[in-house]
Amino acid sequence: MGRVALLALALGVALSLGVAVVAAGLPASDLQPGLRELLMRDLQFSTTDLADLEHGKIVRHTLAARSDGEVAAVGGVRVHAGKERFASAYRDITHFKRGESVIEIGRFSSPPELKDLDGLTITPDDFDLRVCRVGDCEIRLPADAIRRFQADVDWKRADARTQAAALFKQIMFDNVRAYTSGGPGRITQYDDDRTPILPVDAFRALLKNSPYVDAALPGLGARLASIPASFPSSFPADPLPASEEFLYWSKEKFGFAPFISVTHVTLTAAGPHEYVATTRDVYSSRYFDASLALVIASDSLGDPQSFYLFYVNRSRASALRGAFSRLRRSIVERRVRASLEDNLRAVKLRLEQGSN
Repeated sequence: MGRVALLALALGVALSLGVAVVAAGLPASDLQPGLRELLMRDLQFSTTDLADLEHGKIVRHTLAARSDGEVAAVGGVRVHAGKERFASAYRDITHFKRGESVIEIGRFSSPPELKDLDGLTITPDDFDLRVCRVGDCEIRLPADAIRRFQADVDWKRADARTQAAALFKQIMFDNVRAYTSGGPGRITQYDDDRTPILPVDAFRALLKNSPYVDAALPGLGARLASIPASFPSSFPADPLPASEEFLYWSKEKFGFAPFISVTHVTLTAAGPHEYVATTRDVYSSRYFDASLALVIASDSLGDPQSFYLFYVNRSRASALRGAFSRLRRSIVERRVRASLEDNLRAVKLRLEQGSN
């Protein structure tokens, strides 16, 4: 048989197989069509990455930084469980985030109450506020708060550290209350170093550099951009349809010392086949100027008992700018990739075993 005849035969077989696949109604991919486009266009997944995902592998990589000081990474995994199990577990954030790196965690009431912070402990290993000064402090605070630790705490007393811890919690609470009410007291500047940091501006820049947020759920970016101005009286005001929002605090291991943060979670049922969630920093005592994460839980097309879980985080840190920034970035990116894979593996195992 000549080459032309062989080619014609092969083409005919291929066409026949293609017709058979279409006739059988089998999808070309196990991913929801819109999600597949988002992953390839905005999150830089290759066709090989997606094939690996569909075969059960964890796939993760860093994303290009769009501004100085940014680091971003994305990962995904297939989970043999219903996505409703993910949504239920995510609502119970204090159990969902448990792990070796999370030292303490708690969810804020609605409206927030100071007693929500009772489970947060502050020790000398966390930070020493005795020596905290404007332009030279171990943790991120605005100038007026830093001055209060020298004016309001009697450092000669035996219980001075207890006083300082209580004042720190009060400042955190005032910030959360202002965030959820739109009232005064919101922390808009960190003055712990010689160069002030504006976390609200840093977040806006992150959001602008994360077009995949609106691609995943139209209107979500505008919702995040409007906060806290959209909370004139209660939290949350004017939420997205089929969404729920809450805040939590945590103390976590990272770098040379733990950091304490407050995080705002938005969880939305984006149609019958997907949940979309975001997390954003409301406050971070160390390391991060701002942080924005997107989570997508999307049904498998071929297996109603499975879903795909994707996590993408974009953060900004002043330590990733300036001298030796390239070296520091490479170290941070390696750590982020490794941590992302470990976390996806742990979540997959937890959900497949049916525990939060």
